[in-house]
Amino acid sequence: MFSDKDIKQIESKGLTLQRVEVQISLFETGLPFINIKDVATIDNGIYKITKEKKESYIKYYDKLRDQISILKFVPASGAATRMFKFLFQFLKEYNIDKESINSYINRNKAKDLSLFFVGLEKFPFYDEVLKMNKELYSNYDLLSGDEQNFLFVKAMLDENKLNYSFYPKGLLPFHKYKDHISTAFEEHLFEAALYASSNGKADLHFTISENYNHTFDKEFRRIENSVENKTKTAFDISFTHQKQETDTIAVNLKNAPLRDEKNNLVFRPSGHGALIENLNELDNDLVFIKNIDNVVVYKFEEEVASYKKMLAGILLEVQTQAFQYLNDLERKNLDEDELLKIAQFLSSKLSIIISEEFEKYSLKYQKAYLIEKLNRPIRVCGMVKNEGEPGGGPFWVKDENGTISLQIVESAQIDRKNKYQKEIFKNSTHFNPVDLVCGVKDYKGNKFDLTKFVDPKTAFITLKANLGNELKALELPGLWNGSMANWNTIFVEVPLITFNPVKTVNDLLRAPHQVF
Repeated sequence: MFSDKDIKQIESKGLTLQRVEVQISLFETGLPFINIKDVATIDNGIYKITKEKKESYIKYYDKLRDQISILKFVPASGAATRMFKFLFQFLKEYNIDKESINSYINRNKAKDLSLFFVGLEKFPFYDEVLKMNKELYSNYDLLSGDEQNFLFVKAMLDENKLNYSFYPKGLLPFHKYKDHISTAFEEHLFEAALYASSNGKADLHFTISENYNHTFDKEFRRIENSVENKTKTAFDISFTHQKQETDTIAVNLKNAPLRDEKNNLVFRPSGHGALIENLNELDNDLVFIKNIDNVVVYKFEEEVASYKKMLAGILLEVQTQAFQYLNDLERKNLDEDELLKIAQFLSSKLSIIISEEFEKYSLKYQKAYLIEKLNRPIRVCGMVKNEGEPGGGPFWVKDENGTISLQIVESAQIDRKNKYQKEIFKNSTHFNPVDLVCGVKDYKGNKFDLTKFVDPKTAFITLKANLGNELKALELPGLWNGSMANWNTIFVEVPLITFNPVKTVNDLLRAPHQVF
């Protein structure tokens, strides 16, 4: 199937021929769907924390935070293109000589476009775009409203003008304050100072596209002094890229390797699951994970930070007890009652389903069983009530060995033709906002090899397009899905204020993104 030239191309990416052949075999055989057994709900896999208990966890975290190394990990490689999809469609279809914008909106039921123009002056980039247009068109103020609005969108998106859709999402104007415009990147720094700092220092790690190295560096230099002075915090910021060796081969609909116009094999980035490799190289005791576009203006940051600290307090409390038990299991001869107590901890605090045969095991095997269950990375995941957002949620999942565990499951992993599975998925009460706190070291202080806790069978195949042709793409198990399938997991309800993604430009009009 592959020529010597192909093999050289494969090896130049850090891949092996065997690995690529395995990928092709997955396209041919298909991947199993996730077998969900039940919805995770309050008191059935999701904890609801009282106000008093929340304050207790925050105090516990604040007490310990200067004794540990903390990192905020932010996936930030995405460009902003999808944010402006409906505006690109407008530029492509609208003919200003033939109809009014209002007519176009009514004819196409273009609600997004209507909202965009109604809220125009509230966007953080309004003044910048207006200034450019007034410089470009001396008669701009004399133009009709439709002409001004049309030129406004063109100035935002044209490649030879502001070209916003080319920006990484983290560097777009996001929030408008009295004295400056902030980016999502800047807001992550302010947030980190509140909940992810230790001893007056905050470490942040952004996974970005290689194309944007210099732009992120430039933005940090622009805001560094201002943010450090306002927060009294020093920032250590690092960047990595999704590794080429995590790319996967693309195939056509007949599962033959796809080739470009130069007859080279086509490889594609394999989704955010590839970032487990980046996370695995970082050496911190506690890691917060949050997407680049999920930020708020400053007046909401204290509230958001309080829930991050709550999740971290939960993790540290559970982890401290788990480490104590692991030390006891290693150093002491524990009796049956003591082993049952540890099993009860696993069940009540980590929602681990203990084998029905456990009490029949010998003490030696009970001990080995408990160590194997306890000695894993831990993640505490915030879950918001389901408001109809697309994406994953918390479920009880049964694997091929019959083991039932808590997992975050995406809709693409569900067999929607199976009525039973579809019904369970439909009854989901909570949504995954990507709000994680992770403990990635073992009880001896050694970093876990996170790649050993991935379930490779939770990868999935998606249909994409390349140069107008349909193709199949293989996505690795998602970072917070299959890549963490064998972690110990705690789901905790958090309020909707913690989830404020910017999927379309109109999301910037929502209250958490507006200062006034």
